[in-house]
Amino acid sequence: MKQYLYQFIAVIVAVVGKLGYAGIVFMMFLESSFFPFPSEVVIPPAGYLASRGEMHFGLVIAAGIAGSILGALFNYWLAVVLGRPAILRYGRFVGLTPPRFARVERYFTDHGHISTFIGRLLPGIRQYISFPAGLTRMRLLPFIAFTALGAGIWVLILAVIGYYVGNNEELIRRYAHQAVYLLLPFLLIVTVVYIHRHRRQMQKNGGRPD
Repeated sequence: MKQYLYQFIAVIVAVVGKLGYAGIVFMMFLESSFFPFPSEVVIPPAGYLASRGEMHFGLVIAAGIAGSILGALFNYWLAVVLGRPAILRYGRFVGLTPPRFARVERYFTDHGHISTFIGRLLPGIRQYISFPAGLTRMRLLPFIAFTALGAGIWVLILAVIGYYVGNNEELIRRYAHQAVYLLLPFLLIVTVVYIHRHRRQMQKNGGRPD
């Protein structure tokens, strides 16, 4: 199995090396949409190539963020075009009545930015956080900005791992998993600070959201 993993990562390195930054954008587009293509096999090899002087580290980060944004926008568009009409029409059959959906919309209106940011940093969620944003028609510019911020942190982490670990699939997976655990306290602090500031703002505005 390990032999196949090493062969697979070697193929990714070759593909990224051949297609360059456009290859990173395309693969991260796939990773950020609903296609099952993990970022751990895209960005670390590009970071490895940057360590060898074959790519520019900053452009690797920029390409990774660009691909992530494009994939997120694709999911957002799918949710707007296909998901919202279906939910409004058939959601009541699964308990999502129009009043409940309206509450979800209000939540994303008030908290969509922090939800998008945190969601981009959580495995298994980062690819799908764009769907509720699209369903509730979250404002596009904040959606793009917080998607870029969250995706940028994750892309940077993976690129640094690849830069220092090199073409080693086992170490890449290990350090990527460790990075997720290290991010959890950070996300918890961000959430607590956000809730505290939101409550203070509500009190300041007499119970009304800003």
